Amino acid sequence: MRRRLDELRGPVPPRAHDARAIAALAANPGCARRAVLDAAGVDKDLTARHVGFPAPFGQSQFAITRGNVFEALVKENGCAELLRLLRELLGLSIAQVGYQDVESVGSHLRHSHTRALIDRAAREGDDAAVFYDHPLLSLRIAGQTSYLEPDVVAFQVGGRFHIVEIKSFAVIDGQAEPEKVAAAARQAAVYVLALRALLADLGHDPERVSHDVVLVCPENFANRPVATLVDVRRQLAVLRRQLDRMTRVDHLVEELPPGVTFDLAPDAEGTPTRPAREVAGALRQVPARYAPDCLSTCDMCMFCRDEARCGGSTDQLGRQVRDQLGGVSGVAEALALAEGAVEPAEGQEEIAQLLRLAHRLREECLG
Repeated sequence: MRRRLDELRGPVPPRAHDARAIAALAANPGCARRAVLDAAGVDKDLTARHVGFPAPFGQSQFAITRGNVFEALVKENGCAELLRLLRELLGLSIAQVGYQDVESVGSHLRHSHTRALIDRAAREGDDAAVFYDHPLLSLRIAGQTSYLEPDVVAFQVGGRFHIVEIKSFAVIDGQAEPEKVAAAARQAAVYVLALRALLADLGHDPERVSHDVVLVCPENFANRPVATLVDVRRQLAVLRRQLDRMTRVDHLVEELPPGVTFDLAPDAEGTPTRPAREVAGALRQVPARYAPDCLSTCDMCMFCRDEARCGGSTDQLGRQVRDQLGGVSGVAEALALAEGAVEPAEGQEEIAQLLRLAHRLREECLG
């Protein structure tokens, strides 16, 4: 299976997964196309651009700069401001904590140094509290090791570890945009999973990593930070299922026609040599599960949206509508059932009844 996945990717190195890419797995766990591409290590961004459907998202330089400034403010003076927030949030009585900047040892030693520091903290298990800044974690994704370089702080107190996620989106009157909070929770769940895997590998109880993540954001557009706890147990469960699914991706690969490949072998100038039409045809051999939410999480979103529109799929209407229309995969079919133009097939009777009721109510509202 590893050999077949390598053939699907072609003669290029597998694409490493970062925390955002791994978090996106939990955003749409039912998508077979995403599972196959990620298991094979295909560069989805390059693939989408080559077939003419580049992803529309990406942070502006202004947003990146603002995020860096806010993170530096939260972490300055050995995370003094962060300690103030955690005293209030977690009810800590400690006056001060230790601070370890893992990045200070150099990039080639960060992963091993992170392991040593976490191992020592877990073994000592006393009431000492330490911030671990710039740790380098790792996670196995479909047989490949992905190294995660988070802008988070691993905080340990009394043998209990917390992940602190620092984001620059604002909390206004105690509320933040739900989509951004959900994305931050998925990304933080990746770090929780990686840190738990590290503890388990070192022979410690992985549950010593709390499922309550500390989310730090600016309050009311000012740079004054505010912290809140976010429970990521649901995101962890989805992420685990999706990672397990990627290790069992063989049944998806076996259903592909012989010779299908997403080969993007470059020429001397780095441009893929394979015609875009062939790559697009290969992608369509793997079923996708498009939803409007994909527009902010997946590099293949524009390609899959165009496919859903051209095919008249109910996927383009959103997950809630699509799930409620279970058994009816096309917009035209749904409209025909609503108007009574066709008889429902076996298993579609209840859906057809609801569609006709909705159609009648719409006609009444329109007079």
